[in-house]
Amino acid sequence: MLHVDLDQFVAAVEVLRRPELAGRQVIVGGRGDPSERAVVSTASYEARALGVGSGMPLRIAARKAPEAVLLPVDKEAYDAASAEVMGTLRDLPGATVQVLGWDEAFVGVRVADPEAYAVALQQAVLARTRLHCTVGIGDTLVRAKVATGFGKPRGVFRLTEATWLEVMGGRPTVDLWGVGTKVSRRLAEHGISTVAELAAADLDMLTGEFGPRMGEWYCLLGRGEGASQVDDTPWVARGHSRETTYQQDLTEPGQVLEAVRELTLSVLQDVAAEGRPVVRVTLKVRYAPFVTTTFGHKIPPTHDPDVVMSAALELAGRIEPERPVRLLGVRAEMTMPEEARTGHTPTRSGW
Repeated sequence: MLHVDLDQFVAAVEVLRRPELAGRQVIVGGRGDPSERAVVSTASYEARALGVGSGMPLRIAARKAPEAVLLPVDKEAYDAASAEVMGTLRDLPGATVQVLGWDEAFVGVRVADPEAYAVALQQAVLARTRLHCTVGIGDTLVRAKVATGFGKPRGVFRLTEATWLEVMGGRPTVDLWGVGTKVSRRLAEHGISTVAELAAADLDMLTGEFGPRMGEWYCLLGRGEGASQVDDTPWVARGHSRETTYQQDLTEPGQVLEAVRELTLSVLQDVAAEGRPVVRVTLKVRYAPFVTTTFGHKIPPTHDPDVVMSAALELAGRIEPERPVRLLGVRAEMTMPEEARTGHTPTRSGW
């Protein structure tokens, strides 16, 4: 398994369009205006060296990198560049490609020399798209994904069962793919701070803390184990969502309800194109200055937009009326194609 990760993808696409920006601090986010409420989508390595990171408010990023060039997000350009990259990967001999997003994918291949194949892959992507990528090699998807971090930028790195603990054992659990700061803190409460400690952790303790599914997953994750095949089944969206950060806080209940209504109408347009019934509605709220919470509500499978709208407005009633609202988001989750056949709908997270 190879994990292909494009280096500073969005910033790199912008530099291709504006060669004069090569080597400069570049920050992409919102409409490129730090006076507006928006966050960083990505930053060039030069800007990252100054502490700029994805998800950071633009105004803070601009203070950290005052000489940076700020650019607006251009989704269509990134979609087109990503499609070229993924097409290149699919054209490689013997490759099975599983797309993970704009800038990354797994590639499965049977080959005697995976490092040589990885270098040839990098050269093919560069020749066709002028974009650089890093390749992680592993005997599981987890190891390949984690290996990429050691190859950045533009390199190739391999992690296997034999080298996993040697490389990863002493590292904090937060360095693992899928372990965030909250999970890392919960693990630390049980005396698990490193990858090696997670690899040796008691399964019953993990399932007691995180539930049977996630507990087993974290147990496997600590050992770098898990899926060992690339799945090229076309990706199908679980749901559709829309969210907006408001330049002025919403302070009146009527404003909030109208904003939720508008977002839901946009989501309903996306859902209608799918032709699958909605089974869950989620409302995301960010109070000023920056406290975020979500409310979710399961509904019987429905194609009726009035039912979905009613569920969204019902969730809006849970918003604290005395707190200014900075951001709202609405998400509608649908049945997946396989669930339509089996009649079973597993629990999935929204945001």
